[in-house]
Amino acid sequence: MFENNKILILGMARSGYEAAKFLSNRGNHIVLNDIKSEQDEGKLKELKELGVEIILGEHPDDLLDDSFDYLIKNPGVSIDHKYVLKAKQLGVEVINEVEMAYRLLPSDIKLVSITGTNGKTTTTTLIYEMLKKAGLSCHLTGNIGFPLCSFLNKLKSGDIIVMETSCQQLENLSEFRPDIAVMTNLSEAHIDFFKTYDYYKKVKAKIFQNQTRDNVAILNIENNDVLDVSKSIQSTVKYFSSKREINGCYIKDDAIYYYEEKIVDLHDIKLIGVHNYENIMASIMVVKELGVDNQSIVTLLKEFNGVEHRIEFVRCLEDRKFYNDSKATNIKATQIALSSFDRPTILLLGGMERGQNFYDLKDYITNVKMIITYGECKNRIEEFANSLMITVVVVDTLENAVKSAYDSSSSGDVILLSPASASWDQYKCFEDRGDEFKKIVNSL
Repeated sequence: MFENNKILILGMARSGYEAAKFLSNRGNHIVLNDIKSEQDEGKLKELKELGVEIILGEHPDDLLDDSFDYLIKNPGVSIDHKYVLKAKQLGVEVINEVEMAYRLLPSDIKLVSITGTNGKTTTTTLIYEMLKKAGLSCHLTGNIGFPLCSFLNKLKSGDIIVMETSCQQLENLSEFRPDIAVMTNLSEAHIDFFKTYDYYKKVKAKIFQNQTRDNVAILNIENNDVLDVSKSIQSTVKYFSSKREINGCYIKDDAIYYYEEKIVDLHDIKLIGVHNYENIMASIMVVKELGVDNQSIVTLLKEFNGVEHRIEFVRCLEDRKFYNDSKATNIKATQIALSSFDRPTILLLGGMERGQNFYDLKDYITNVKMIITYGECKNRIEEFANSLMITVVVVDTLENAVKSAYDSSSSGDVILLSPASASWDQYKCFEDRGDEFKKIVNSL
């Protein structure tokens, strides 16, 4: 499989680069195409030396024809890109790097796949760290930044793959079947990419589409959309809840229980917020399926500070606490962040214009004393704040936003970057935005 084929890889980035490198060593004719002409020169040189044909800066109309066996699409490429539509007309299979790598996985490994609108990265990282703490051989892959195919030559019998799986990755999966699939929650997101919320949910549900009773699905029973998209799946379903005692994982008496067995007291957990308790319960359910002992779980939870850019504590300066939640690229994520604090909060909000409904934050801003807004959607945010009679300051840059927030703050305040917006109007990615925020904060 994937030997001596002609393959078009659409989009470089990490997954395209790794896929081209891996496939070039299997006798394939690889053509890599990306609209961006500026790419890592070292990687381009490496791929050219491996025989990869590289076309940058354009998508030639005559590049794709029926001589190709596969089109491997980068997850970030639009679902209605002209090559994707043409490939379907020509009968050329459209997959992505995840599907390609999955088809080449050894049969004696375990695959854990985590998806959801929010909490994916934290849950994925928790599972991976718990497995490591227990001494199990595991690999962290997927949307978290490490393409699955980069691990194919490193896998050993009995290894466990822990994979954050985004909706964009799920879009072009067909045979992918995780042994354990997790859906943390669902809410409206990525409508600019998938066009409708119904289609977004349908794509998310593909994580379960090939599962059988021999596979496990771990679901948030308190999320109605999760229950809706999973009601006809064939998996063995197990639930977690942050609101009630159920037959699964739940919170009772300020502790987390797993099927009536107390695992950990909430006050022993470093992470804060109900959303994180949900991520932890999902993680516990996964690692329990894989035989991890309670001591490994508890030890990890007492140590784990969270994932970078996800309600990440940055600094306390003159009794002002700064938090970096740059990963909050949608309204729901900012709702979660605001629910985590009960102190007066100055909220840094804004970024790329995607038609977000900022009025969905209305019920979550009880403690917000001021909004500092910047980016493409700053004028709409100003209107939102004024409608609720919240003090609002409009600036052009994140640096100005941080300095304005600090100048306006008082002892005991939380200064929270939780933009409810993508970063692409001013930054390459949310990580760059979060890194700049921390740099500015630490320079105060």
